[in-house]
Parts: sequence; structure tokens; C-alpha cells
Amino acid sequence: MKRNYKVLSLLLLLAFASCSFTTKTFDNPDKDKLLVQIITFVLERGHFDPIAMDDTFSEELFKDYIETLDPFKRYFYESDIKDFEKYKLKLDDQLKATDVTFFNVMHERLLKRIAEAKDIYNEVLATPFDYTVDETFNTDYDKDVFAKNKKQLKERWRKQLKFSTLSNYDDIHIQEKQTKENDGAYIMKSEAEIEKEAREATLKSIEIYFNDNIDDLQREDWFGIYVNAIVEQFDPHTYYLAPRNKEAFDMDMSGKLEGIGARLQKRMDYIKIVELISGGPAWRSKELEVEDIILKVKQEDEEFPIDIVGMRINDAIKYIKGPKGTKVTLTIKKVDGTIKDVEIVRDVVELGETYAKSSVVEKNGKTFGIINLPKFYVDFNDYKNINAAQDVKKEIERLKDEGMEGLVLDLRNNGGGSLPTVVDMAGLFIKDGPVVQVRSTGANKEVLKDKDKSIAWDGPLVILVNELSASASEIMAAAMQDYKRAIVIGSKQTYGKGTVQNVYNLNDLVRSSTSGDLGALAFTTQKYYRINGGSVQLEGVQSDVKVPGRFSFIEVGEKEKDNPLPYDEITAADFTPWEYYFDYETTINKSKERMNNNPQLKLIEENARWVKSKIDETVVSLNYDTYKKDYELNNEEGKKFDAISKYKTNLTFRSHAYEKSLFAQDTTDLQEKRERWHESLAKDVYVEEALNVLEDLKISYPIKKVAATQRKEATVKQ
Repeated sequence: MKRNYKVLSLLLLLAFASCSFTTKTFDNPDKDKLLVQIITFVLERGHFDPIAMDDTFSEELFKDYIETLDPFKRYFYESDIKDFEKYKLKLDDQLKATDVTFFNVMHERLLKRIAEAKDIYNEVLATPFDYTVDETFNTDYDKDVFAKNKKQLKERWRKQLKFSTLSNYDDIHIQEKQTKENDGAYIMKSEAEIEKEAREATLKSIEIYFNDNIDDLQREDWFGIYVNAIVEQFDPHTYYLAPRNKEAFDMDMSGKLEGIGARLQKRMDYIKIVELISGGPAWRSKELEVEDIILKVKQEDEEFPIDIVGMRINDAIKYIKGPKGTKVTLTIKKVDGTIKDVEIVRDVVELGETYAKSSVVEKNGKTFGIINLPKFYVDFNDYKNINAAQDVKKEIERLKDEGMEGLVLDLRNNGGGSLPTVVDMAGLFIKDGPVVQVRSTGANKEVLKDKDKSIAWDGPLVILVNELSASASEIMAAAMQDYKRAIVIGSKQTYGKGTVQNVYNLNDLVRSSTSGDLGALAFTTQKYYRINGGSVQLEGVQSDVKVPGRFSFIEVGEKEKDNPLPYDEITAADFTPWEYYFDYETTINKSKERMNNNPQLKLIEENARWVKSKIDETVVSLNYDTYKKDYELNNEEGKKFDAISKYKTNLTFRSHAYEKSLFAQDTTDLQEKRERWHESLAKDVYVEEALNVLEDLKISYPIKKVAATQRKEATVKQ
């Protein structure tokens, strides 16, 4: 089933302000109808841009819900879709009348088709696959149509299962050859034995998936999927948190989890790693990377792995996470298409490593600092003591104690966080003034300002971004760019999310608790705008110096989502650019020239194009010889790009004095974590260029600052 649960990877901008709907309460005894009533009520009155629930809405919901339930088109028949089509233009009317007939009809039919699918896959996997046949399988399921009859559906299942079994088949072949090489007396398995073992592994995997996941779903879980299909028609960041999803959200916000230490996201039916938590088991393994796809999961006491492709993310996580000290083996598909098994020992993961951290670096006799900020975090119950702005300020002071002459703020892969926090953080670099503008439907714009005249850092500043820098990261980069306070280096544009969300507990609208927990709703309540009046929605923040990256040719960002809100503009806020104006244009032009002639960046761009070409290759051969030849060719082609990871600068990074004082009393491997981070910084071509830019700014900065100060003093005397 295709689900895009966003619980564990939130590209949100959360504001303190909460919506109030307390003037109305609900008490419908039917929980499904009660949930529909509340959801539609909240969205109609609270969403930034509520859409009309009309025939167009109904038709889109109809299409999206079917795609959600059966993205592989391996359950429903063409005749089922025709039966459902009588509801295509009636769903809006049903929702207004709290009628859930469409859900009931589809739910009943789906359960019937799932039961039939079990018979089909058992029948298919009871027969040997012939890997000498020249046939192909297209992994682009969007190009498929629904089967007309059981014969067509069985053939679809056969090809999908043969494709799934092919990797098992190849793995066993490789294992047999390796065993024979290590033990000349070993008698290798026959071709028939290998084929049968591969099929049995696939059968075991799919049975576990159906038994532990599909059959385990309660009616309310299925209904939650339907509700999500409804609310996601409004925009990509409005979604329903069913009770158990809300628990996962609360755990994520608590700052501690037990597992492998990776943030996961569902993308096109694949579970991808979107972040490795520094210091966690996955991070320590050095074998996992962002964008790796997890195909299978095997527990230490199990013989066969579980195939998690197509599995709901919450269900997949159940297999991946586990108690401290237990082992789990993940079958990983790398970005270049290679597949490998990685064994991880689970541990308690402190999310404190997602907090701000800094390093000192010397370059040509000058001292610079870099601060890495993974997200704009905050403890809403203790804002004064726990928030990203406060921590960044502390790191700035520690770097200043080391003699820092220029600062790099690294916001790459930072998906957002708290709105008040980013306003406070921007204030660390300007005297005072507007930082961002927000607007609610039907209301005048509100200009959020830094009112603290103190400045934590008034020296040269560079901000690093990429395509995954979103929300609060975009506000920060945009504000510093508009003030001409910093030079932004990174991707052509950032993520492009210009909206603000609130998470509302739906139980607050219920008169009594007889219906049980209703969960929560995250919904868009505002749009935010740059102080120059422009929006980052869809457009993102354009970097001053654009450099290629691994995502340069891959479709990422808000513009690739379903139902995004449009780009628009409002009037600019009243602000004054940074008074200590440095030689902005000259510095940018020098950086562009360096980047255009950088062989490492040219190789990165070539690799990005190659990766995109492999992603676009959706037709896979089911002939083993052809499959193996293609696999080995990909591996050979990929070796060309090994030099990317071997790149080294001549820079050496170190911890500041305060951090060094913590090493002696540390029990969380802090020193090792920092050494690993410093090692990665020394290989980072983008950080290298950021420091080059700081060096250029440093040359012109004192002169410009003195001149600006003299002009200001002359104005005061007049």
C-alpha cells in the first residue's frame, strides 16, 4: 500500500500560536462519522486556504485513495474500479453528510481481494521460475493498468515475485561460489536447489508481511488511511495523525528513541533513510547513508528477512527498531543501485546529537568557525533554556573565544522546526528589524521582528544550504540574503516550503471520551514571506553561489509534491540592509569562478547525472544472465565516482576549548563523534569553498566596516 506518512520526517514550520475551536464540540456516537465531522470542521475553519469540497475535490480524492490502497495494481480488477466509479463525484456530498459508504464499500472489496491475492502468490511461488527466459519487468507501476481478469492479475504477480526473487537467487549464487573458494571440498548446491531456496525466501518474506501487517490492521487503521487521503487534498503538509502515529510523533519530539538511529521516510513505496542521527548505531556503522533504501529486515533469531517494500512506514519501523543490544540485518539498496547487507546493533539513541555543534579551523593564518544545525529544535515547555537559537549563540561565544574571524552556518538537510526560534536566531546576526512576514487567510500580514539590539556575531558569514534545507532554514537563509548579511552557497534552490503548520489534538473537540482517542491533525494555518515580499513557496531560496550536488537532477522539493499551495508575493517589510556592507558582488564572482573550475564538483555533477539516469531506468531484465551483466556494469561504472568520497582538503578541524573540557568526563563517545565529524568536514568541498569565501570577505571586511562606522559617526555629528 502506498502511504506517505510524514510522522518521522517532518518538514514543518511550527508556530506557538494555536487554533481555537472550543466554541463547538461534537458527540456523534459513531466514531468514523465523528472523525469526519471534526476533520472537515477544523479544515474549513482553520486551514490557510480551504478548498471547496465539490466534484473536482471528489474526483481527485477518488483517484488518490485508490492509488493509496493499490499502488502496484495487484489487488483490484478493472471491473472493481468501474463499480467504484459511481461514487467518483459523490464523495464531497458524502463527507458533508458524514456518510462513509464509499469507504465501507472499498474496504470490504479490498479485504476480499487481499484474501484472493494470498492464493495467487502461493500458487505463483509453488512453481519454479525460469531465469533463462528473455522477459522484463517495469518498476514504474504508474504505467500499469488494472487487470481485466484473474489470468492477467496472476501474470502481474508472477513478474513482481520473480523480480523480488531475483536478488535472492543472485545472493545464493554468490554465497555458493564464495563458500567453494574457501572450502574446495564443499559440494555446491544444484541450480534447482538454488532456485527453490530463493523462492522459499520470497514466500516466507511475503507471508510475514501479510500476516504481521496487512492482517494486523484494524478497521480504524484503514479508516485512518482514508482520512489522510481526504486531508492531503488540501496541501502536502496537512495530514492526519492516527492515535498510534501520534504516539510516534510524541516520541520523536521527546528527544530519545531506541533503535538504529536513523530517520526514515516513505517515498514511492520504498523506505528511505533521510537522516543518520550522529552517534547512533547506523551512524557508527559507517555503512549507511542518506537516500539508502531499506529493502529487507532480518532479526538475529530469524532465518529469513522480511521484505518491507510497499509496507506502511509505521509497520516497517516495528521491524527495524528494537531493544538495546539486539542485532538487526538490513538489506540496503544504495543510490548507485548496488545491494548489500548491513548488520546493526541497536542502542538507545540520544537525539541531543541533533543539536547545534561547532568546530574551529585554521586557514592561511586565519581562524574560522563552522556551526552545524540539523534542525530548528525547541522544547515548547522550556523555550528559554532549550532552543536552537540559544545553543547557536553559545557556540558563537565559544568560537569567538578561539579568535574566530569568520563563520559558516551549515543548514544543509535542515528540514525546519520552530518559527519563534528562527526569528531569534536571525537576531544573533543583525542589530534589530524584521526577519519574516506571516499571513493568515483573511488577515493582515504580521511582521515578525528581532527586537534585541545586541549582536552575537557581526563578522563575515556564509550559509550553506541544499535542496533539503526547508522551512525555518529557508527563512534564515532568505533573511540573511535580503539583509546582504551573508553569502548563501548551495543548490540552485532550497526545498521551497513556505507554509506554517499547527498540530491540533482532535480530542479537544469531543464532548465525552466514549469514542476513544481520535488522534491529531497537522494542518497549514499560515504562509510566510521574505522581508522583501517574495515567497519561498515552490521557488525556495536561490543560492548566491550555485553548486552541483547529489540531488541536482533528482526531483525533490515542494514543487514535486501533490497539491502544493501556489507561489505569491506581498508587500515588502521596512528594513535596512546590513550597515557594514562588504564587497558582496566581487566575493560572489570569485567564488563562482573557483567552483566552475573545481574538478571535484565536476565529478559530483557527473555522478548526479549518472544517478538520475539509473533512476530513470525502470525496465529490469528477468533473465539472470542479463540481470547479472547489467548489475556488474553498474558496479563498474560506479567505480569512476569512488574519488568523490576520497577527496581531501588541506584543512584541519578541531574542537573548541569548552568542548575539549567535556571529553574527560564524557560517557557518550562525544570525542569520537566529533573526530568523525571533523574527518568528514575535511573531505567536504562545499565547506572548503565556504572558507574560501570567508577568507575573501575577511580581506575586504575591516575596510568596509571602518568606512561604514566613519560615515555613521559623521552623520551623527551633523
